[in-house]
Amino acid sequence: MYFLVDARKSVNAGFKAGFDREGVSSFSLSPEEFTSWIESASRSDLDAVQGFLLGDFDERARCASAIRRQSRAPIIALADSRSLEQTLVLFDAGIDDVLPKPVHVREILARAEAIWRRVNGATEAAPDGVGAPAADPEGASPPRPERLRVFFDGRDPEIDGVPVSLPRRERHILEFLVRNRGRRVTKTQLFNGVYGVYSDGVEESVVEGHVSKLRKKLAHLLGHDPIEAKRYIGYTYVG
Repeated sequence: MYFLVDARKSVNAGFKAGFDREGVSSFSLSPEEFTSWIESASRSDLDAVQGFLLGDFDERARCASAIRRQSRAPIIALADSRSLEQTLVLFDAGIDDVLPKPVHVREILARAEAIWRRVNGATEAAPDGVGAPAADPEGASPPRPERLRVFFDGRDPEIDGVPVSLPRRERHILEFLVRNRGRRVTKTQLFNGVYGVYSDGVEESVVEGHVSKLRKKLAHLLGHDPIEAKRYIGYTYVG
């Protein structure tokens, strides 16, 4: 889920439409509403946010500082016009990237994922594939390259270099699990990350059906199931 913050409803609506077209959940608030939200948000709600997108408003440097105290998710600011002085202020406040408008949502997604990998020390995009393990310090034979590669920017994943066409929800579920490789993800966490914390009209149980279909497809193509599932506990991407 991406959080959009701007005082102009038209800006929030425009970017929300762009995220919707990519099948990515998003939620928008005015700066005043967002300040109240970030100060009272639960840890589970914050963990569901994959990135914050801040429009051009007066208090966004302070807003970014408040976000950074609560979350490690990427913070990207949008610039209506180029200003070196303002860009330096934003970076100093903890913003990870500043993008001049217009910008495509897919570029935002790609940049956010690059920031996420760098800041959180993730290994999902190692040159040999997503989640490539580290070499054995004892000098054992080097690890095999990962066959599954995930891009996080709207492209379908690849297995052995061949694109695997997945429905958007299944692709986003796979991306969320790979991003949290090795960690147990509960059904609620997966639902919030893919559908959004404030989604309406969708039952949390729908995640189980999507994961089941995804596991069958990956197991057929890989020859093994890369997603470990434990009833009442959750899911883990093990590769």
